[in-house]
Amino acid sequence: MSVVYDTAVFVGADRSDRTVWADHRIRLEMGAVPTTTAPVVAHVSRSPRQVQLRRFLRGCEIVAFSPEQGHEVGMLLGQAGTSDVVDAHVAVVAARTHSTILTSDLNDFRQLSNHLTTVPPLRRA
Repeated sequence: MSVVYDTAVFVGADRSDRTVWADHRIRLEMGAVPTTTAPVVAHVSRSPRQVQLRRFLRGCEIVAFSPEQGHEVGMLLGQAGTSDVVDAHVAVVAARTHSTILTSDLNDFRQLSNHLTTVPPLRRA
């Protein structure tokens, strides 16, 4: 199962949450490289001293925010009546890759998912 990590996963990793690290390790051992987005990384990265975060990120594929996605993300935000660009980009990436979103913002992603053609599954991080 492919997954896209939202911010909460990285907050847990940065705080050395054993469950987050164990789940991540299992995915990697199974050959399932988790994905996240560059905006999520920007949202959580605050210092070069975040050693745990940087170590965790080495096991992830980081998807850039492409110019083409700008319009798609903007339209999704308009349709959903929300304003969180980071969440909307995660939703777009997950929908395109048929991946599950791991997040603590289930309600926010449900609202966004109502306006996507392909609805990504959600799981609490």
